[in-house]
Amino acid sequence: MNGQTAEKPTAAFVLSLLAGLWMLGMGGGWGMGMVGMMGPEGSAEPVPGGWMWGHGLLGPGWAWLGLAAGIVVLIGAVTLYSRPESAPTWGLVILVVSALNLLVGMGGLLGSTLGIVGGALAMSARPRD
Repeated sequence: MNGQTAEKPTAAFVLSLLAGLWMLGMGGGWGMGMVGMMGPEGSAEPVPGGWMWGHGLLGPGWAWLGLAAGIVVLIGAVTLYSRPESAPTWGLVILVVSALNLLVGMGGLLGSTLGIVGGALAMSARPRD
């Protein structure tokens, strides 16, 4: 670190941790019969894979992608907090995994958005003088 101390990226950690937990819960929750929040054409009738829970482009059979993304994001969140000097690297990992999860995984809109914002905050973390 060359004489500089790194400040812990707390906001990035919290957002990434929440994103990882959300992705993990939604990836595993699909197999347990969770349903979405909005039915077809805005009806209040819950249906599997509603907009909030999501099921990605590959369909509900790919729930393991949400689990894998959640695990990677959780590991990234804990590592960027415990080793703040590596926050930009782990922020990039969190950002990429969250963006991929938005497209093909089971994390849904909320989890992926939290991960993207958390990853971007971690990438912008700089050591203090």
